[in-house]
Amino acid sequence: MKYLATVAALSIGVSGVAVAKEKDWSFGDGQAPERWSAIKADYAKCDIGKMQSPIDLTNPDARASVKLVANFGRVDGTLSLGREKIQIDFTPGQGKGMKSGDKVFDLLQVHFHTPAEHAVNGVRYPMVAHFVHATGAGELGVLGVFFTEGSANPALGALLDAHATGNGTPLSLNIDDMIPDSLNVYRYMGSLTTPPCSEGVNWHVANVPVEASAEQIAKLRGALGPTARSIQDRNGRLLVAPE
Repeated sequence: MKYLATVAALSIGVSGVAVAKEKDWSFGDGQAPERWSAIKADYAKCDIGKMQSPIDLTNPDARASVKLVANFGRVDGTLSLGREKIQIDFTPGQGKGMKSGDKVFDLLQVHFHTPAEHAVNGVRYPMVAHFVHATGAGELGVLGVFFTEGSANPALGALLDAHATGNGTPLSLNIDDMIPDSLNVYRYMGSLTTPPCSEGVNWHVANVPVEASAEQIAKLRGALGPTARSIQDRNGRLLVAPE
């Protein structure tokens, strides 16, 4: 998932807006280790951390119905563009987010990767959306949703229209168009997938993809380029898959 400018800013609550910095790193080919710690000592966790993301969502330790309740619908936001970045920052106070177990996560932003970062049986979907959330105490939770080629997606259509206008464009879209009708998820504890690769992120990845047209996926791929981190070792972490 894209770095939220500073995770420390989130620890004091989700009402403030984090100010993004120009990044000093880039994605590789998605296969070879990125070695981001060679760029800056602050990124050491990327190479030595034992709870890093993404992972291959194969051979789960258990199967269970993870209790996840989403409250999305139509949401207002602002387009934020940068190198290897297409992101929508959602306007605070709209009451949107998800509840995982007994934790309530408020929706902050959504961004995209091409191809998807998590794999299933070694295979990556062509694209993924990462819906980034935080609790009031700053604990991060992400919902990842894969995209596969099919019918045009109305929410992505709104995003691409805004992208044509440029950075800072306000937009309103129905997030439910980017969420599977039946929301069943893989669940594990991981990290940010970009520097500083902070750990303690509550990952939820939908097991069913949503559709986007080949043209929509191609446009986002053209704007983003290869933006998937290499697959990381599970290191014995618990992975729960949907029943």
